[in-house]
Amino acid sequence: MYGERESQWMVRDIFEEVKGYSAVDLVVRRDEVMSDFIVSRVRDMLARLAKNEPIQHILGYAHFCGNRFEVNEATLIPRPETQELVDRIADENEKSDLRVLDVGTGSGCIAISLARALRFAQVDAIDISQDALAVARRNAERLKVMVNFDCSDALALVDDGTRYDIIVSNPPYIIEQEKGDMKPNVLDYEPWTALFVPDDDPLRFYVAIARYAQVALKEGGKLYFEINPLYAQAMVDMLRDYGFVGVEVVKDISARGRFVVATR
Repeated sequence: MYGERESQWMVRDIFEEVKGYSAVDLVVRRDEVMSDFIVSRVRDMLARLAKNEPIQHILGYAHFCGNRFEVNEATLIPRPETQELVDRIADENEKSDLRVLDVGTGSGCIAISLARALRFAQVDAIDISQDALAVARRNAERLKVMVNFDCSDALALVDDGTRYDIIVSNPPYIIEQEKGDMKPNVLDYEPWTALFVPDDDPLRFYVAIARYAQVALKEGGKLYFEINPLYAQAMVDMLRDYGFVGVEVVKDISARGRFVVATR
């Protein structure tokens, strides 16, 4: 069900939660006798894992950009690839007082991490799910950052006159025919509306956001997308058709074309 490395990672997180152990503690204190209460908690977690429930849902949080983010069935679990995107945005935008929009914020992990990483940035974030926004607001409050959250449909963005230096989005991009290759812990527990797009319209969210960005981005403003590598070239062609320049596909740590960056 799980590979050796993934299993070790989950054991580490379980014992960090139930005992406060670090990775070193797991080695140094491996012979320590646990109380019946701790044994019961660990067994309960393992039983839930055996039913394919994500470890992040069992713990109630996911690690992202050095912080814990609350996640549940209303939000996607943040992936390491998305952290790569946040790191790139932070590295490429050193100016202060930037205005940022995160489209499809989910748990708020991108918006909140950028609010912490960029100097004096004003960050807006939208999502169509009120349940997801409730999680995002709790994450922002707990991590003590100011993000303006609003309920809005990424497919029907309306220009309200606000102009952004950065627009970023990790929208639904998995085509339905890829479902057969996905693990039950994703298919059975994460929101399908945040994962999948129709096979015959894989760029629907990107097209809608690009159209909005044509107006809402300042001249010289940056558009950042996490994408399905299957459609990297189609993304480049679409953005160029909409007048964006400097369109670039960026590979993730696994050498897959996972991100696209463009300039208005």
